[in-house]
This record gives sequence, C-alpha cells and structure tokens, in this order.
Amino acid sequence: MDYKKLFESDISTDTIKAWQAQGKKAVGIICCHVPEEIFYALDILPVRMRATNCVDSSEAQTWMSSFSCSFARGILQYWLEGPYKILDGLITTDGCMQASRVYDNANYINLQEKTGKYVRQFGAPRKVNPRAYPFYKAELEDIVAELEELSGNKMTDEKLKAAVAKYNEARELIAKVYELRKEENPVISGTDCLRLTLSVTNMPIDEYIELLKAFLEDAKNRKPITEHRARLMVIGSSLDDPRYLELVESKGGLVVQDALCFGQRGFEKPMEIDDNDVLGSITKYYLERLVCPRMMDKHFEMDDYIIEACKKWNVDGILYQRMQYCEVWGGEAVYFQDRLKNAGIPILTVEREEQMTNEGQLGIRVEAFVEMIEKED
Repeated sequence: MDYKKLFESDISTDTIKAWQAQGKKAVGIICCHVPEEIFYALDILPVRMRATNCVDSSEAQTWMSSFSCSFARGILQYWLEGPYKILDGLITTDGCMQASRVYDNANYINLQEKTGKYVRQFGAPRKVNPRAYPFYKAELEDIVAELEELSGNKMTDEKLKAAVAKYNEARELIAKVYELRKEENPVISGTDCLRLTLSVTNMPIDEYIELLKAFLEDAKNRKPITEHRARLMVIGSSLDDPRYLELVESKGGLVVQDALCFGQRGFEKPMEIDDNDVLGSITKYYLERLVCPRMMDKHFEMDDYIIEACKKWNVDGILYQRMQYCEVWGGEAVYFQDRLKNAGIPILTVEREEQMTNEGQLGIRVEAFVEMIEKED
C-alpha cells in the first residue's frame, strides 16, 4: 500500500466533503481532552482543528483580543473563512483560555448569523480528585446525548468499545513509530514524524491505521538518517507546522522525541476498558493521561516524563518552543528548568508565532545550540 498520504500535513477538506456526501456529520475538535472515540462510535467524523499555513488571520483578529495566541486566531480564521467553514460544528473543552475564546466567538457568530451549527464547550477538570470523575463523566453524558441528536444515531456500549479498540490500535502503532526513533540512525526524521502525526486530522482513523501499518512494514527498507550532529527533544506549545522542525533539522539537530499535543502526547498509551462502565473508563483515561501542563497536579509528572524520555531516546538537548501568550506552556519552565539542569540536560528556549516569521534568528540560535551540545566521536 502507498502510504505517502501519511506525510501530507497540509489541511485537506477532501475527507470532510466525502464524509458529508454520505449524509454524515463532521465536527471540529479543539484540544485533545475531547474524546474522539465518542464521535467515532456515533459515525461522526472528528476533525482535530489546527492552524497550519494560516498566513492571514485578519478576520479572526477582529473578534479576538490582541493577547490571543496566533494558533487560536488561526483556528478561528479557518472556521470563518477557510477549510473548517464547511464543518457541521465545533466542540472544545476549557483546555486553555485561548480555546475558550475561539468557542466564545464562534458561538456568538453562530447565533448572530443563525447558521444552525453545533457549537459547544464543556468542562474538563484541571485536577484529578474524587469529585472530578463524576463531574467529567456527566459532561460526557451530555455530549453523547447532543451528538446522538446531531447524528441521528444511538450510542451503545458495544459501539464505544469498538471505537476504543480502534483508537487503541492507532496508539500502539504510533508507539512503534516512536520506537524507530530510538535508533542511532533512525529511518524517520522529526519533521516527517510530525507530518505523520498531523495527517490523522485529514482522514478517518480506519484509513490512518492501514497507512501506519504499511509504513511500519516498509520501515526496514528506508534509508537511515546519518547526517546529524545532535539528538533533540521538542517540547512546548501546540506545534502544527512541520517546517519549524525542518528548519531545526537543517541546522544539524535531529528531533527524536517530543512532548507535543500534536505529537505522541496526543495519542498516549492504550486505554483500558471496564465492561461494566465504558464511559467511566473513557472518563478515567482522559482525566488521568499525561498530555500537557493544563492539569495542575501533573507538572512534576510531566517533568519526569521529559527526563525519562531524554534517557530512553538518548537526547542531547531540548528545544522548548512556546507560543507567545500561551497560557499552558508559557510559564512551565518554572517547574522544570531546575530539574533539567540537575539532570544535566541542556535546553534552548525560543518564543514563536504560528507563522514562520523569524527563520533567520531561529536558525542561528539552533545552530549555536547544536554546536554547544554536539558530542565528539
């Protein structure tokens, strides 16, 4: 099977249009705390929204504050005048203030223009405690009821379990892709790996799984990457532009791991299901999994993950990229900078915007960082 589609990371509307042509709904999702399994079980196409290649967000800027991050503005722009305009709805959690502002404005515009689209935000707790589970499960129950009405389909435990099994298969395959990156000379670059994880937003999970299987089957035939001077891990704000890593890797740094919501963190480990409480299992998984620093009681767990990943993937240094005005990752260094220093892990911190506007400066800083951490043979 030809798996080249895995590396087509530009936003495409082909799948959305084909899905809708069958009389089915396609709904945009902001934030990886929205369980995609629920949509799959109800035969709704979940489309993880992003802002890749958004070079003009002037329409969104009339609605959003100047202190909104450019990633969020790009998503709203694409919802108003772009590829996401054809979606049947939009749903997000209060994952961060920026996602909430996208919801606020999309909902207001929806009501003013009477488009009749499904626009929804629901609450995801920021701490894991005994009160969080029933609250979050109740929120998901409301979402299920609303999506049943939107789709015309009825939810069952059997459908949910089948959806979980399908997404677990994708999670296990992504883990195998990341295992390839442990090699001294991997067969996939950080740039291509980000393209691969982004491409799931352009297709149904079933198609994605088949393409991943084909890629993994052919991985042994791919040429190892030998031209690199240092192994890097990238952490920080939502990164949905492979050109950013392409620039980093052109300066001699090979990206072999990440802590990104559009990378491996968005897939995480497989979900365990209690047959007696399937929705409760989804609740538990999405509350407890480690994705980003929005969870107030998981900062040190995230630090542990980053440090352990550096050891397992033989990382020489970390690139910490943070979007300007990023609420979630903007101040996270307060928690991890001393721990990384004590662990002997060098870190380069860079500010960025959704648009690639400072390539020259970034290239110089990355090249200097690579020279600093490069190990002699």
